[in-house]
Amino acid sequence: MLNFIYEQLPVRVVFAAGSFDRLAEEVERLGLKRAMVLSTPGQRRLAEEAAKRLGVATAGIHAEAVMHVPVETARLARETARRLAADCLVAIGGGSTIGLAKAVALDTGLPIIAVPTTYSGSEMTPIYGLTDGGVKRTGRDRKVLPRVVIYDAALTVGLPAKVSGPSGMNALAHCVEALYAPDSNPITALMASQGIRALGRALPLVIKEPLNLEARGEALCGAWLAGAVLGTTAMGLHHKLCHTLGGTFNLPHAELHTVILPHAAAYNRAAASGAMRLIASALGAGDAPQGLYDLAKKLGTPLSLKELGMPEDGIERAAKLASESPYQNPRPVDYAGVKRLIEDAWHGRRPA
Repeated sequence: MLNFIYEQLPVRVVFAAGSFDRLAEEVERLGLKRAMVLSTPGQRRLAEEAAKRLGVATAGIHAEAVMHVPVETARLARETARRLAADCLVAIGGGSTIGLAKAVALDTGLPIIAVPTTYSGSEMTPIYGLTDGGVKRTGRDRKVLPRVVIYDAALTVGLPAKVSGPSGMNALAHCVEALYAPDSNPITALMASQGIRALGRALPLVIKEPLNLEARGEALCGAWLAGAVLGTTAMGLHHKLCHTLGGTFNLPHAELHTVILPHAAAYNRAAASGAMRLIASALGAGDAPQGLYDLAKKLGTPLSLKELGMPEDGIERAAKLASESPYQNPRPVDYAGVKRLIEDAWHGRRPA
């Protein structure tokens, strides 16, 4: 007989092409009047578009988000929010921007309205991360869960293929780990399987036909499912490795998830055979780790840590850090096994 606990996260989702134009309406619906708009420096134009839509409800723009949310960057954003007397945060962009909004919300309690322009899925989770001294630490807190998420596929049309592919693979990684998480249940398994199916089907079309709004919408829907299951299940070895490698060597977040995913799946293949069957079926592949690798290759994404700039002499250090305090994982985490995994990922080998 089934026996599980599932906790639904309270997020309002507005999903439609053109829904960006409803930003001011959603802020007003929450009874808020002074929104600080967050973005990366490279997406300041989008932040200005958001400010234009908000009109008098704009408190100011803070376009300083960067990868892995360094504590110094978070501190500056918090100070800016206080100086502007902001009563909410509008985060427009990918995981870096939404991550910065979460860091501000963690300290100030300000509500977040997220407008994702990538497939990271971060907008659907109560998970935050901060990097201090080269070490990235994560946590969970309901304060950082966005109150509203606006999904507008039209905002992803300008996303180049070199970003779309890794961003989608990052989302797919959340679904993969949700299937073998210790707190997995029939609801999250259903969502994760559908997320993998949607992303596996949509991402090649997004790369091949950049103006295909239907494919981009399906990819966003897959990312939504991926974020939702990540927000309600525990993370495993894959995420531990990505947090360790990203914080230690400042490697690009989505590309790092893309490279590590097939190898982390291969590490867990025998210990999570049921999950691997679901993954393979959703991808239409004979083997889950190989199917994940082949999808990444089809998308033209980086396939090795070497390509991302990780030094080969950092493999032993990374394996030591990842195996010292591991997340829960189907297969016990040991130094030798993790070292082999990282070596395979560094060279970009196809899983055997």
